[in-house]
Amino acid sequence: MSTTIPIKTSSGADSGASYDIQDAWLERDRGEQAVKDSVVAFRARMRSGTAATKNRTLVAGSRAKPWRQKGTGRARVGTAQSPLWRGGGVVFGPQPRSYAKKMNHKVEKLALRRAFTARLDEGDVILVESIDIAEPKTKLMIAFLDAVGAGQNCMIVVDDYSENIDLAARNLPDAMVIKAASVNTYWMLLFKKVVITKAAMETLGQRLA
Repeated sequence: MSTTIPIKTSSGADSGASYDIQDAWLERDRGEQAVKDSVVAFRARMRSGTAATKNRTLVAGSRAKPWRQKGTGRARVGTAQSPLWRGGGVVFGPQPRSYAKKMNHKVEKLALRRAFTARLDEGDVILVESIDIAEPKTKLMIAFLDAVGAGQNCMIVVDDYSENIDLAARNLPDAMVIKAASVNTYWMLLFKKVVITKAAMETLGQRLA
């Protein structure tokens, strides 16, 4: 048993052909938690983790004792870098770290299958025979996306990068061109529409199966 999706031409017309998506590529019964975990893990990996504060060791200045221990009537202090002083070190402040989270490969695949199935069931996946952009011009990409009914908020999935496609989509703030081998759960869910070529669908299907 398979799910069928129509194939459009680059001009947006119905080609009259359809594509059979195998059940092995789909997941409807489980995977909700996997989707959440996958998105959280991806966003965590995207964090730079470079936030940092200076502790008392890193604050510049003399290490000399500001005044003698007794006899001044003031509180005892050992260094001007004390966290109690203005300009002193920070206690337990953030330090550079990695926010990366590990995920099982099978869970990642399950999450991608579930996310792809959800987009497919919602009618947000647009399958095209190919993307024919003669020149690297933004107006040609806009015309293509309008013709296939995708709008400008979309992920364009290709089997291999084309300079014309990359350059034509580069100035669209809500569109992204990505290879099928690089699609993940987060990107699959982020955009309003997913435009994918037939060749890219084959590659994506091998990852989902």
